[in-house]
Amino acid sequence: MQNLIDKLHREKVLSQAELVTLLKCFETEHSHYLFSKSRAVADQFFGNKIFVRGLIEFTNFCKNDCYYCGIRKSNLKAERYRLQAEDILSCCEHGYELGFRTFVLQGGEDLWYSDEKMMAIISFIKKSFPDCAVTLSLGEKTYEQYLNFYKAGADRYLLRHETANAEHYAKLHPRGLSAANRQRCLFDLKQIGYQVGAGFMVGSPYQTIENLAEDLLFIKKLEPQMIGIGPFIPHHDTPLAQYPAGPLNLTLMLIGILRLMLPNALIPSTTALGTIHPHGREMGILAGANVVMPNLSPVEVRRKYLLYDNKICTGEEAAECRFCLQQRLQRIGYEIIVDRGDFKPLQPELA
Repeated sequence: MQNLIDKLHREKVLSQAELVTLLKCFETEHSHYLFSKSRAVADQFFGNKIFVRGLIEFTNFCKNDCYYCGIRKSNLKAERYRLQAEDILSCCEHGYELGFRTFVLQGGEDLWYSDEKMMAIISFIKKSFPDCAVTLSLGEKTYEQYLNFYKAGADRYLLRHETANAEHYAKLHPRGLSAANRQRCLFDLKQIGYQVGAGFMVGSPYQTIENLAEDLLFIKKLEPQMIGIGPFIPHHDTPLAQYPAGPLNLTLMLIGILRLMLPNALIPSTTALGTIHPHGREMGILAGANVVMPNLSPVEVRRKYLLYDNKICTGEEAAECRFCLQQRLQRIGYEIIVDRGDFKPLQPELA
């Protein structure tokens, strides 16, 4: 397997058959060799610096009914909430004091927030904090909507493609949602000029190793600036509640592979990793990730934004999240820095 890892390191791509072969060995000693390579690449581009994003989960209303998601519209047990513009700005103000220079506005696809409301919120944040980046994670929109948000000042957009395989996508989502439209959104975002984040769940129901290889090749084709992957974790009030969580080792291996494929990408070590293992986020950094996303949402709403069960940090204040992560990363030789953490294109000699 080391020859495949070396080839990936050198050429930044493998064939689908080669990726399948590599992924089938995710529980072997070869993962240690992969991590030594992926960590070295991350260190080459970012040193021991970790970028931090302030996550603001501003609504858990959603018009969609994805089978894996705890805030799906059919979950009548979910306790719904919406943050007002002043609440969101207050989160940003507190986050700025704590050293955050990127704010991530994440929510369900909530039509209560009209385009005009979102544009006003984006514009107000940018005017209030001109040295900060605004990242949106609002789901599927039209080209015109994405363009309007961009003109209002949004810098980045996160939209996990979830799975690149159309048949697999249909098993996780109801009619009306398609892999093709999801991917259309991502290419629209890139065309407009956003720094774009794609990604997928690892170990989701019905997923095959071949599906994961397709995901990797789709990401290579898209070449997003950000890549967010994490293990599938079931939510007890969804149709997929009986399925097990995705495996930690495979998730870490995929982070390592993605670091070699797109060496300068911004790759978060996710809360989901920390949920399935007490040191999951640190392990993600050591596999090649370079971003963490502490929660800036008000404590009183955090327990209501549960996409999956047992989510960590739902009772902590923003400062607790920030400094807890800082201490954890210092123990493994990394440090959080005060920086927007923008994507930087590869220099020609490194491409």
